[in-house]
Amino acid sequence: MVTRLGRSRLGTGVALMSVEISVSFIKENEVAEEKAAAAESVGAPAGGSKNNIVLIALAVVNMLVVAGVGFMLYQGRKKEAAEPKIEQVIKGEKEAQDLEKESGDEKKYVGQVIPLEKFIVNLAGSKGRKVASVSMELEVKGTAVQEEIDKRKAQLRDIIIIILSSKTYEEVSTREGKDNIRNEIKDTINSFLVKGKISNVFFTEFIYN
Repeated sequence: MVTRLGRSRLGTGVALMSVEISVSFIKENEVAEEKAAAAESVGAPAGGSKNNIVLIALAVVNMLVVAGVGFMLYQGRKKEAAEPKIEQVIKGEKEAQDLEKESGDEKKYVGQVIPLEKFIVNLAGSKGRKVASVSMELEVKGTAVQEEIDKRKAQLRDIIIIILSSKTYEEVSTREGKDNIRNEIKDTINSFLVKGKISNVFFTEFIYN
């Protein structure tokens, strides 16, 4: 009987120890959970701050990308505006062709020359011993002045003879002297022409002795 009673007490003690161990384990779990919750609550602000920094950085990068794309589009449109369009190129070519055509029409009159009969005159100061034989052509522009010169050839020849016969051998024997005679003939004739002017005088022959 004593043995049974001891065993009964021993079983009761073991049961109490098991209960105490279970209670202690539960308390330890609760303490661990409270610490973990506290740690999470302390770490939460830091994690949130990091997330905010990441979001701000992404927003800045996005703004830079948008600004870069906008600048590229602006430069592209600016370049397109500066480059001539096909319509402008065609128009410019047409204007150049028209201008060339007009220049060609004008050139038809450039080089239109009126030949004059040969002039033979005694040079001044030579007492008839020095003679000049000169052939020349008058360059004109336009048909009106050509007609006027044809009608007034006698007057032109008279003026040219007077100019040539007033020159000395020294004056006609140099290039500078010939250029002076050329300009004098041109200016004198142009002074009385009314329907146009002569643009140049060409000596096709200039012989003197």
